[in-house]
Amino acid sequence: MCILPQAETLTIEFKSDKTPLPDNDIIDAVVAFANTEGGDLYLGVEDDGTITGLHPSHQDITRLTAFIANKTVPPVSTRASVLTAKNQPVLKISVPKYTSIVASSTGKIQRRRLKADHTPENVPLYPYEIPHRLSSLSLLDFSAQTLPDTTRQDLAATERERLRNIIRTYHGESTLLELDDLELDKALRLVAKVGEEYVPTVTGMLLIGRQERLQELIPTAESSLQIMDNGQLRINETYTMPLLASIEKINNYFTTINQEDEMDVGMFRVPIPHYSPQAFREALVNAYSHRDYSLLGRVRVLIEREGITISNPGGFIQGVTYDKLLDAEPHGRNPVLADCLKRIGLAERSGRGIDRIYAGSLRYGKMLPDYSDSTADNVRLYIPASRPDKNFIHLLTKKQEQLHRDFTIYELMVLRQLKGHHLLTCQEISARTGIPAYKLESTLETLTAEKMIKTSQQGKCTCYTCTGQSYQTPPSEINYIKEPITDYADYNQRIMKLANKNGRITRSDVTALLPVSPAQAYRLLNRLKEHNLLILEGKGKYAHYKPVL
Repeated sequence: MCILPQAETLTIEFKSDKTPLPDNDIIDAVVAFANTEGGDLYLGVEDDGTITGLHPSHQDITRLTAFIANKTVPPVSTRASVLTAKNQPVLKISVPKYTSIVASSTGKIQRRRLKADHTPENVPLYPYEIPHRLSSLSLLDFSAQTLPDTTRQDLAATERERLRNIIRTYHGESTLLELDDLELDKALRLVAKVGEEYVPTVTGMLLIGRQERLQELIPTAESSLQIMDNGQLRINETYTMPLLASIEKINNYFTTINQEDEMDVGMFRVPIPHYSPQAFREALVNAYSHRDYSLLGRVRVLIEREGITISNPGGFIQGVTYDKLLDAEPHGRNPVLADCLKRIGLAERSGRGIDRIYAGSLRYGKMLPDYSDSTADNVRLYIPASRPDKNFIHLLTKKQEQLHRDFTIYELMVLRQLKGHHLLTCQEISARTGIPAYKLESTLETLTAEKMIKTSQQGKCTCYTCTGQSYQTPPSEINYIKEPITDYADYNQRIMKLANKNGRITRSDVTALLPVSPAQAYRLLNRLKEHNLLILEGKGKYAHYKPVL
């Protein structure tokens, strides 16, 4: 006797087999699973989870798996087993996720998706969606393709000069400056040879194309900049222009509003920006570099008092999830475009730009960037506006001066955890930071040897804590640990229950109620406000939300 799943999900499908289920329906379900995330198909279970049993014609699992392989292109290798649940036979067909497009032998291509009510359905995979699927699997570099009916005259000389200035400003490969225009275009793969002529690639048109031709050939290269000031929309611009010009324009807006403080550390004055300029630029470049240009949409930058949101069409590619970004292998959706941005100096050359984004907050003891609101179709980065920890900045600055080196991203992650807690074990640090145990051990050894942290024995456990410094922070300034929000419905229900009970609710109420950061609390409350369940009243420290009666 086995226990079956209670409901259908993106990776679980129930099918009634009383009649029996037509062979074509089985093939369609297998194809949809293979073209999405893989999953398990249960024959003999109704949509509501009621077990009605397997039809005798489907009990020969060897014949059925062979039939599935013969009726799919490429052949899908499935695993099938007959289970017994509530004294009824049920067939479980396990389908792997495929790294290619799978079709039925009749040419039908499907995929799975979640509807608005979070129940799954199988829908056609249309031809225009295939490049998106292939690029997410790193099987297609859209940015390397040439554009038909174009010539090098479609590339703008002024934009190429902007590219050369960027190489000088951001210390890109200096040898590129020695090349003439054609050699530069070839070296950066802005053009490719087709027959006897060199024609622009998607990368070339995106970076230095003439604006009118870019709008005509790649209308998806759209950008949006919005700046909110005390609830008022101060700037709201949407435009299609070459990426280098777009990045420069948005970065100039950001620079004008990014305030900076200073603090004395010994003989030095240390600048403390509201947001790290390097982290912002890296996040912006990442959005353009990794977005899916086969999809309609835009790179959107929203600057508010509470923080900055940078979003782009196209979810994370195969093998990358938002909670494992620091350990993901550096590979992107548009390798040629990404390589070009690295070589001219705009992007981090090792491909670990995410380290720079995180370090921009960690070095100042601020709240971490948050990718948890990303979806399968959109990557959304939120950089919260939080107060710096001056004690932490002072410690890092003094130690870097003594050690003559910068701290690694893993060292900063460990120090951030230990400064807010008295004692943590290696397992606790790994769970809070997401650093794998084999990498964490060497990081702890280095920090211990340099007397940044020390060990103490608590029973049979070895614990770590900071040395010689007091990091007692008022409760209102604690840097909360970011946990992924996995159940919005439950969180929303609990927030509304408290709001109805007290007649009002604040961001601090939510962080006390749920295991979320202040930034996540704000976004949860804002979602409820957008759904007309809460009303925002007051501003600043007096801001609170009231339930809609």
